[in-house]
Amino acid sequence: MATEESFLLDVREVRQETADAVSVVFEVPAEHEETFAFKPGQFLTLGVPSDQTGLVARCYSICVPPGEPLTVMVKRTVDGYASNWINDKLVVGDSVRVLPPAGIFTPKSLDADLLLWAGGSGITPVLSILRTALAQGTGKVVLFYANRDQDSVIFGDQLRTLAAEHPERLQVVHWLESVQGLPSQEQLRAFAAAYADRTSFCCGPAPFMKLVSDALRSLDFPRDRRHQEKFVSLGGNPFGDVEEVLAAQATLAEADDADEADEAPAAPAFAGPVAVEVELDGTHYAFDDWDGKEPLLVFLEGKGVPAPFSCREGECSACACMLLEGDVAMDRNEVLEAEDLADGIRLSCQARPLTEKLRITYNG
Repeated sequence: MATEESFLLDVREVRQETADAVSVVFEVPAEHEETFAFKPGQFLTLGVPSDQTGLVARCYSICVPPGEPLTVMVKRTVDGYASNWINDKLVVGDSVRVLPPAGIFTPKSLDADLLLWAGGSGITPVLSILRTALAQGTGKVVLFYANRDQDSVIFGDQLRTLAAEHPERLQVVHWLESVQGLPSQEQLRAFAAAYADRTSFCCGPAPFMKLVSDALRSLDFPRDRRHQEKFVSLGGNPFGDVEEVLAAQATLAEADDADEADEAPAAPAFAGPVAVEVELDGTHYAFDDWDGKEPLLVFLEGKGVPAPFSCREGECSACACMLLEGDVAMDRNEVLEAEDLADGIRLSCQARPLTEKLRITYNG
């Protein structure tokens, strides 16, 4: 199976943002600047050293606008191996294996008026969107930022400075659980009602994102103006060129052969040759020989199509595409909600054909 090329990037700076969060700034060599060009709201997949598996893969959002040094923010979680390792052990001069930027949590227009929601460390991709919109766009921005207490607020100084520099375009509203308690759906609905014509982007803990989503739906926010970012811990290995990881996985695979045979994906409902048309970065591709025995992503890679991906496990949104015609089944899906599926969004790394013709776009 093909894997996306990863790169060793040197750590240029580690900044302490709060007691439990650091920003990591990477040095990108000139020859890889195009590879690591990113859109606001995207994320990086990092390979964190592990004694048990060689590397563990984790996704962390980029917290700066395009044009600034590549930076992610990592908040410590109680039982999170990778986040604790990064907070405790990563230092300037270390090298980290990194996949190129990925993700679809990014505005189609920076001139749109935005309603942004962040809970805790969910501020990371939201800040990238906010700063980019202020620097490159013309719209107004409102940010609702929820945290446990004042000490938990990440990037507080940046937000104060931005609000002072853009008083007519940016409004930041802080919600502290220690002062106001947990926000309710009714409270979020009342807040959002004044901005019902805006495009919403939300990132944070799952309960917070559900409250926001329910509040917006109760206001009849159309689906195409409601966006959420969701991460889960990756179970697969996207760093296929790392020898120690492959060796560890091979050992595990020998012990699990019987289980893997039981868990093999079901045969596709449509088993004949499938015609596939793809729109990607302004280029149109057409093929007529997908047999469905391998996921759509693998088929496209075999045809030389530079389709995006990261985890290959149905656990991130990097490979998401939009159906224009036909349909596919997915072997696994950990990130797309029912509304995403209803809108025709699918994970190409898990997709197998249900129809004799398929047209998809990666262009959003």
